[in-house]
Amino acid sequence: MNPNNDKHTSFGLVRDMLVVPQIIREFDADRMDETAAAIAKVGRLLMTGEGSSRLFPAKSVITTARRRGWPLSLHTDAGLQSQEYDLSDWAVFALSNSGRTAEVIQLFSKLADAGHQHRYSLTAFADSKLESLANQGYVLNCGEESAVAATKSVIEQALCYHALLEAACGQKQLASRLDRLADQVEEALTTSIPSEVVDRIANARIIYWSGRNDGVAEELTLKTNEITRKCADYLEGTYAVHGIEEVMTEDDVVIWIDPDPGSEEKFEQVLGQGVGLNIVAVASRETRFPTLQIPDAGDLAAFVQMAAGWNILVEVGLKLGVNLDKPERARKVGNEFTG
Repeated sequence: MNPNNDKHTSFGLVRDMLVVPQIIREFDADRMDETAAAIAKVGRLLMTGEGSSRLFPAKSVITTARRRGWPLSLHTDAGLQSQEYDLSDWAVFALSNSGRTAEVIQLFSKLADAGHQHRYSLTAFADSKLESLANQGYVLNCGEESAVAATKSVIEQALCYHALLEAACGQKQLASRLDRLADQVEEALTTSIPSEVVDRIANARIIYWSGRNDGVAEELTLKTNEITRKCADYLEGTYAVHGIEEVMTEDDVVIWIDPDPGSEEKFEQVLGQGVGLNIVAVASRETRFPTLQIPDAGDLAAFVQMAAGWNILVEVGLKLGVNLDKPERARKVGNEFTG
């Protein structure tokens, strides 16, 4: 996307995306240190929310924690399913931009009634219903979003979890890395995408996203529905070559986030040659497929990959002529608490 092109910046969604590098640079990595100390004592954290408030923020930090060997038990599930769990010896952190998401409010009400003392929240607005049910509530600094699809809030939510858990494990590094990460995200957002790649994706029957279970491809699947109005599906890991090829057609496309080098040949054989569909890669290296090459951010790569995915979706949405800000049916608050 081009920050100097009115065709792009006339949409609030694009403006929200383009401000993300500034949000990263100005992020306060120390604001949750008190809560981090409390979570460290508990040793277990459930991260909950619905939709975009859970997928990328929770799953990306769980992946980072496992790679870096952080000594905490971490889990994520949506608010409704989490109500079925015994959480008496877990800290629980709920994310909801509106602070009015029904499922997490129901969960926190149940925990509060049971005397649970480690309830934490992060919302986009102060004095929300969810915050009133938390032992400690925090408010995002990114401000209200201009479009239905959540973007800049998702990145700040993920930064909050990353800073929180680094602090809980005594391994604080994020603050010193923010400027470089902001530059890398900006590059991924503004890299020009070849018109033939945009056309290929825009003309697809179904847009499949493939990649690790770290929230990136799954969140971009949701954003595909909201931003481009195209049918999309998430294929975890190498799921794309384990049976679903039976119902794929040559009119489909697979966008593969950070392909595993050892799996590229199999994807080409099964999907490229077998099905006849197109594969597009997003990676920090060259691949055998048409590739949107992005900077290598190490264990923060998920943030850069997300920005690259947004870039693709904006270009596809513009190609299709849709209103990027206002889907016809999708709502800013999925299931709003009304009790």
